[in-house]
Amino acid sequence: MVLKGRVWKYGDNVDTDVIIPARYLNTSDPEELGKHAMEDIDPDFTKNVNKGDIIVAGKNFGSGSSRQHAPVALKAVGISVVIAKSFARIFFRNAINIGLFVLEVPEAVDEADTGDEMELDLTKGVVRNITKGKSYQVPPMPDFLRELIDAGGLVNYVRKRIGA
Repeated sequence: MVLKGRVWKYGDNVDTDVIIPARYLNTSDPEELGKHAMEDIDPDFTKNVNKGDIIVAGKNFGSGSSRQHAPVALKAVGISVVIAKSFARIFFRNAINIGLFVLEVPEAVDEADTGDEMELDLTKGVVRNITKGKSYQVPPMPDFLRELIDAGGLVNYVRKRIGA
């Protein structure tokens, strides 16, 4: 599986209140949440993001409250993967549970800039910054995890496995 998109780069400690501001937590509708993703840190984000784009960020991405709304908003607006130096544990798990790819690749973060084109080959474990001509080897994503994300998250994965 190969993902390709344009980079949106942010710094350290991007918390869930920045990813989806608390004032929008009166809904759980993914489309509505996606309309407000990142608006407090980047007001033009939702106007310019394209399906398949990639967020690249520093340390501790997704810190703060444990709200599942944050990865839902990113996935709904079209983000295909978040690459960070590190993630808050609960955000990482929530992202996997709803079917959003997350990867820790510190070197790729250091060398990426907003607007770069990136490509991820999840089967081979290669992250490429096409703009910069750089490649980074990462452990290939385990088959079961790829299946879980391909299914659209944990609930859909379990339904598929039990035939429901």
